[in-house]
Amino acid sequence: MDAFQDHYPENVSHCYGCGSKNKHGHQIKTHWEGDETVTRFTPEPYHTSVPGFAYGGLIASLIDCHSTGTAAAAMYRQEGRDMDSLPAFRFVTGSLHVDFLKPTPLGELTLRGTVKEIKGRKVVVECTVFAGDVATARGEVVAVQMPESFGQS
Repeated sequence: MDAFQDHYPENVSHCYGCGSKNKHGHQIKTHWEGDETVTRFTPEPYHTSVPGFAYGGLIASLIDCHSTGTAAAAMYRQEGRDMDSLPAFRFVTGSLHVDFLKPTPLGELTLRGTVKEIKGRKVVVECTVFAGDVATARGEVVAVQMPESFGQS
């Protein structure tokens, strides 16, 4: 199954968090699992804050990109369109709020997102980060649909 990010056109595939064209980035891959979206990511040792635990900025960036990808997929789903159909739905972050619930250990993380609201060009996504079965962070992103001219050279 293709990830949402596999359908991003080249001009918006350079994001540090989700861009397949950014060799230094996270290159996350997000999929639907029922009505939830899921990303799995394993931090590298250099993503550490203190030994054994992930840096909070990493957690925030994962929530950010997972949620904007979820927003795009939700708009396609709402319109009954394939993710590679045009015009493309792409989103930027209008607002990012993160609550750190517990320290996040290094190791595989699972992000689970749900769409809270779709209203016009805005999608609100809730996202929870899990280390195993333990929720370590929760975020809410207000994603705003970007104009087609954004990202054009």
